[in-house]
Parts: sequence; C-alpha cells; structure tokens
Amino acid sequence: MAMPTMAAPQPGVHALGLFPRRDTLLYVPKNYTGQQPAPLAVMLHGAGGEAQHAIALLQPLADAAGLLLLAPASRGRTWDIIVSDYGPDVAQLDQGLAEVFSRFAIDSAHVAVGGFSDGASYGLSLGLMNGDLFSHILAFSPGFMAPIGQKGQPGVFISHGTHDTVLPIDRCSRRIVPQLKAAGYRVNYHEFDGPHTVPESIARQALAWFAE
Repeated sequence: MAMPTMAAPQPGVHALGLFPRRDTLLYVPKNYTGQQPAPLAVMLHGAGGEAQHAIALLQPLADAAGLLLLAPASRGRTWDIIVSDYGPDVAQLDQGLAEVFSRFAIDSAHVAVGGFSDGASYGLSLGLMNGDLFSHILAFSPGFMAPIGQKGQPGVFISHGTHDTVLPIDRCSRRIVPQLKAAGYRVNYHEFDGPHTVPESIARQALAWFAE
C-alpha cells in the first residue's frame, strides 16, 4: 500500500502538467478521501487517440467503484512499441505513476493497466512485463502482445467483438487468449456481438472482475 505525501486534488479530471501538450490525465472519483487505499487503473488510448479517450472508457463507472484513473497520451500517433521499441511512452507512464503514488493511498492488490485497441495491446504487453506492479490487465479488443520478458502472474480480462473489422478477432484475441492460458495466466475472456468498441456492459464486467 502506498500512502500519500501531499494533498490530493479535488474530484474530476486533472492534467498532471508533465508535458505542455498531450499531457497525462488523472481522474479522481467523487468519493475519494484518502482514508483508505483506492484501486487504480492505468488506461491507454487507441491509435490516433488521446488521454481523454482512455479516461472515458471507465469514467462513467469510476465514482461507484471509487476508482482512480490514470491516462497518459502517447508521444506519437500511437504507442512506441508499435512504431519501434519501448522508450518515451514508458518513461512518461513511469512519471505519471510516481506522481499518483506520491499523492494517493493506492490499493496495491488492485492496480490495473489496460486500454482499447492499440492501447489494449500496449497495456497487455506492459502488464505481462510488470506483473509485480500490475495485479490486473484490462485489454479491450487487443491486436497483439509483445512483452520483453514476463514478471508475476497478473489476472487478465480480455474482450473482443465478433464483428471487429479493425482488429479481427480470429487473428487477435482468439490467438492471444490460448497463448496466455498456456503460459499459466488466469484469463477472463468475453466475446460480444459487435464491432471495434467497448460496450458499457463489457466495461461493467471488467470492473466487477477487477474489484473481486
């Protein structure tokens, strides 16, 4: 459990001030008081997106769950590993996490990383590499995973639409899930009748699983 060392900001969305543009955003739920550790989810946007898109994935449900949301923005159009190699985006994420852990009481048993589309692929990869920090992975319609080594055994939630034409399910999640299970990971997998999106019902299932 990480305890805060300075006053936490008021509820709502806040820019952390790490960059003059494409800054990292933090959502503080309405009921956060700092009196008890809160769950934290690092959410990552899809290609061409921005931090607000990642916050929006779970923000409608965050207040009821008492969930803190941290959302960096990729330095380029998408995340570094998808273009070349791990680098500036990981450094930015480390800065954002350091800021949050210094200011909030965080429940170390409920720290998730994930996202949508390219953000799901990136979150899945980072989560597998950093299972000593991330207890859970929330991957909504991932395309691939590319961890450099594996650490820990985080639980994994994956969802994917059966009519996804952007990242077709047969060559994405239906390949990823068996690989994860074969490697010994606990995978909660949901296919839904829909396109490249995150239905509210799926988001609710993901948060209910994360909160267990």
